[in-house]
Amino acid sequence: MRLKAKLIIAFMVIIIFPVLLISCTTGFIIQKQVDSVQQSYDVTSDTLQVIKNPIHILNRVTRGIYNDIKLLALKNPKKLEDSNYIKSVNGELKEKYSFLIVRVNDKVTYMGNQKKGEQVVNSLPKFGEYSTDVDGGMYLGGDCSLLVKQQDFFNTRGQECSIFVVTDVNTLVPQIRTSMIQIVIAAVIIIWLTGSFLSFWLYRTMIRPINSLRTATNRMKEGDLDFSIHSNNKDEIGLLCEDFEEMRERLKELIETKISYEEKSRELVSNISHDLKTPLTAIKGYAEGIIDGVADTEEKQDKYVKTIYAKACDMTALVEELGLYSQYDCDNIPYHFVKVDVEQYFSDCIGELALDLEVKNIDIGYFNYTDQNLTIFVDPEQLKRVINNIIGNSAKYMDKKKGIINIRIQDQDSYVRVEIEDNGKGIAAKDIPYIFDRFYRADTSRNSAKGGSGLGLAIVKKIIEDHKGTIWVSSKEGMGTKICFTLLKEEVPNE
Repeated sequence: MRLKAKLIIAFMVIIIFPVLLISCTTGFIIQKQVDSVQQSYDVTSDTLQVIKNPIHILNRVTRGIYNDIKLLALKNPKKLEDSNYIKSVNGELKEKYSFLIVRVNDKVTYMGNQKKGEQVVNSLPKFGEYSTDVDGGMYLGGDCSLLVKQQDFFNTRGQECSIFVVTDVNTLVPQIRTSMIQIVIAAVIIIWLTGSFLSFWLYRTMIRPINSLRTATNRMKEGDLDFSIHSNNKDEIGLLCEDFEEMRERLKELIETKISYEEKSRELVSNISHDLKTPLTAIKGYAEGIIDGVADTEEKQDKYVKTIYAKACDMTALVEELGLYSQYDCDNIPYHFVKVDVEQYFSDCIGELALDLEVKNIDIGYFNYTDQNLTIFVDPEQLKRVINNIIGNSAKYMDKKKGIINIRIQDQDSYVRVEIEDNGKGIAAKDIPYIFDRFYRADTSRNSAKGGSGLGLAIVKKIIEDHKGTIWVSSKEGMGTKICFTLLKEEVPNE
């Protein structure tokens, strides 16, 4: 659910839901109070009528007694002069929060409730001034709040008499007050429950994920990336959590890569130092031998000079590898693609390598299964570096007394496939997936004496991929290694 939809729902819940509940509760409370009043006064009336005109129900409370008085005033006024009858009627009215006042010739002769009667006696209408038949009673406000019904008649002596049925309106106030209190309490409870539910819902769907993000941000600020953020929400906040989690994973990956890169860079410096120290020590030793006269024959001097030259070439190759590594790291290896003949190119490369390998007691075999005059577009210098690095590794890690390296060239559809296979000590299965990674050296503890930057095969892979080819390796420990790569035929790769 989107955030916009949640806000709309929250608005509806906080406005419509409480209004509906309060309205229903108010109606229920009012109906209960009306039923209570009707039961107390033994009257029936429409609920809406009671709400619109509360005095109406008080008027009906004394209607029966008032009608009896009215009938007697017309047919038997003498009965109304009987004090016992008046007292009995007043007793009935007391149960209905009402009382009688009898007035003869403007003089009050009977007052059913002294306290209330004194408050209203001076406000009573004159004889013949007010007709109850018209409006069903007269309301006297102020401090008394009374409903008065008047019936005028002439007694047997011809005197002007008035009987007043007085009802205390304040008897309804407790019920009204109780209803209002109940309505207010119900409204407060409804609003509180609605607010609590809405707060819990918003906290669960919005605030809690935001707090999780804040906690995650603080942990990242402290350098802690070993955690995860999960949100079941499908709204914008949920998407934000997913994006944040992806950012955390990416950042962690970058930091781990950087740490690994720095560690391997330090290892590279150590390896390069080792590789430089070895030829420098040899050069220094042979040079001192010449200076000190140890090489006292022309043959020895010639041997020493050739050794010094060979070690200097090793150092030159190492420096070139470092320079190429810098270009490789910046993805800036220079290429100059030309059309070359497969047979001639590989024959020349192998001819250059054969002499050095012979000195190391390694035989090299060359097998070309392609058609004559087959050409490919390559950078001769960079491809030669590939061949030299692969064969150089084979020679470096050869553990047999008689080493063998075979090179096979095969025509394969739109590619030329090159295989370089040796009978060396092989590569462990666990190391094969990583041998083309930068700085990686299989079994560092065993190979530390041999030095090496760990860049050779990484550079090989980069060059082959830039030629739009592929490279892979298969190996068995103790039996040897075979490295294969492909080159496109007569097609210039995009630089």
